[in-house]
Amino acid sequence: MLNIVINGVSGKMGAALLETARELPDVRIVGGVDAVKKEGLPCPFYTELEKVTGKADCIIDFSRPAALPSMLNYAVRNNVPVVLCTTGYDAAQLQEIETAAKKIPILKSGNMSLGVNVVCELIKKAAAALSGFDIEITETHHNQKQDAPSGTALMMADAANAGLKDKKKLVYGRSPESGKRGADELGMHSLRGGTVVGEHEISFFGPDEVVTVKHSAFSRKIFAAGAFHAARFLIGKKAGLYGMGDVIK
Repeated sequence: MLNIVINGVSGKMGAALLETARELPDVRIVGGVDAVKKEGLPCPFYTELEKVTGKADCIIDFSRPAALPSMLNYAVRNNVPVVLCTTGYDAAQLQEIETAAKKIPILKSGNMSLGVNVVCELIKKAAAALSGFDIEITETHHNQKQDAPSGTALMMADAANAGLKDKKKLVYGRSPESGKRGADELGMHSLRGGTVVGEHEISFFGPDEVVTVKHSAFSRKIFAAGAFHAARFLIGKKAGLYGMGDVIK
């Protein structure tokens, strides 16, 4: 049995994790942590990780960047692997993650969907094969999403650059003052509205042809399922920083 603590249990992804866990016979939620309690939670609730009494095999984090330091301190002190699903970390926080990963196994991904991570593998190959093509990424999310561009869009940009000899710089949006598009640019565009779970599209524009790869998420359950796959993967792993690409392989 895989004993999981959900950090950020009162959010929308917390609800998706709880719903998905009910369908998984090998998963048990031993605690949910959040600053504010949501009524009707089917697991023990805590306002802080330090108060969790159940033994956790792994922490799945869908909280917020500000919660990172206390969570990593708890995980390192108790030798608990962590699946980091939160996006929007700054440079200092990314360094904190790398430091903690020297002591415990951590899996970090901008998107937990297995489909998205397969798409990123396709993007690497497409970028290498379509050298010289212009690349543009568009991502669309619900109107409550706080970070832009999304972590997934940045993953796609990293995947494209991984397939290129000459890396491209990210350009966020295009205003009338932008001028002519540079060959070294990778365009990034963010749309926010309604209740869209997540749509990501990358296009390679060449002479007289366009190649487009798109991923659409219709339910948050795909991210929850991926997070549980990641948690299973981490059990028994050595300290280090892992990604969903490692899970796929």
